[in-house]
Amino acid sequence: MAIDRKKFPPLYRTVAINDDGLESHSYVPGGLDVLTSTPLNDQPGANPEQFIGLALSTCLNATLEAIEKRRDLPHTSQVHTIVEMARDQRGFQFYVTAQIRLPGVDQETAEAMVDLAERRCPVAKLLGGSENVHVELVKEFSPVPTVTE
Repeated sequence: MAIDRKKFPPLYRTVAINDDGLESHSYVPGGLDVLTSTPLNDQPGANPEQFIGLALSTCLNATLEAIEKRRDLPHTSQVHTIVEMARDQRGFQFYVTAQIRLPGVDQETAEAMVDLAERRCPVAKLLGGSENVHVELVKEFSPVPTVTE
């Protein structure tokens, strides 16, 4: 369902630009400029998988930080997002798993905080309709083995 832009006008606007494809660079005018490359070669550069992971990790943790502050808790939340690329019938797809640790917070409170963060975080809301996106509360982060063919 679309949001009424007149009732909820933008508070911030930016533009992210890539004019030359994956083996080039992406940038924000007057700000970030990142060399880009496919993850399937050993050339230097960031890739869409990393950008999605960074966006979800950063947004979820910022949302959790605000929730911690409102509850008068110290900021202890940590978010690690694993993004995997796989083939499908029409090309490629991503599997995204955001793991959240809340050290020093009891399980019931942590579960409530993660649920609230997932409902409030703009990036989580944007990705939330996909069966390939999961947000989970963990005691420890999972090791992320390298994919080998």
